[in-house]
Amino acid sequence: MRTPARSQASDQVHRKARTLTILAACCLLCQGLSAQTPDDAISLRQIYQSLIPRLDHNPFQRRLYLDSQESPSTVKGEIYAVMDYPFATVNDALNDPSQGPVNWCDVLILHPNIKYCHASADSSGNTLTVNISKKEVAEELGATYRVRFDYHAATTSPGYFQVKLHADSGPLNTRDYQIVLEAVSLSGDRTFLHLTYAYSYGVIGGLAMKGYLATFGRGKVGFTNIADSSAAQAEYVGGVRGLVERNTMRYYLAIDAYLGALSSLPDRRLEQRLSNWFSASEQYPRQLHEIDRQQYMQMKQEEYRRQQTKQ
Repeated sequence: MRTPARSQASDQVHRKARTLTILAACCLLCQGLSAQTPDDAISLRQIYQSLIPRLDHNPFQRRLYLDSQESPSTVKGEIYAVMDYPFATVNDALNDPSQGPVNWCDVLILHPNIKYCHASADSSGNTLTVNISKKEVAEELGATYRVRFDYHAATTSPGYFQVKLHADSGPLNTRDYQIVLEAVSLSGDRTFLHLTYAYSYGVIGGLAMKGYLATFGRGKVGFTNIADSSAAQAEYVGGVRGLVERNTMRYYLAIDAYLGALSSLPDRRLEQRLSNWFSASEQYPRQLHEIDRQQYMQMKQEEYRRQQTKQ
């Protein structure tokens, strides 16, 4: 990750520089394609090509690039990553018309703050009912936030798909809550994935998040290093931007853990998913460590059983 100077002017230059390659790729693409019929697969592959240096050289111990943006009313985290799974595997798991929403619940429950997820369908489409906690501990559902996501398999074409989860309102008085996943096939049975996690908030939501960051979120940081280039130690972004970076990474690791367990026997997949997620999260203890392995495994097994019972 880059290390911008602390001054406001330098920080603005840094933010522009971080995303310049991606924007350039998209602009070049727009010049070559009709604006009325954009090819999302080509666009995502263009971004992959532009990000190869950052995917190959980063502090994440995997081929991954993370970025985040914050404005007075919105915050967004994005992860681009190369995954060592064939596109067909990723597509069948996360974009299947019938099983996709159910599988997404098995993905989301891996996140420490997700306490329940139920997929349902009616004439208007698929819905995920999700309970979110402020704390990474076992909680009764009545003490959690209930969020209803509309599930849309937004775009599917050969070698490409996009899935959107959208909720009008979320925890801590947030709104326009979004989790968007798009993926494109690469050579060598690999898949390039782009995950976006974002939400908006007003005055009340901003105050609620400040309260959270002053209590449960105190001292927690994200992944972007904001220290001066001459600093001896890293200084990681905090606040709302740090919060969105942590959660974006947690959701990405949940997707990776779910896919990694598909090769296990059916009765071993839950345990394997949990083990995969916890082991991966412990690679980033400064940002993601909350509880020990035994606590996490027991908590999630109980939450999964509750999830299955209530459904």
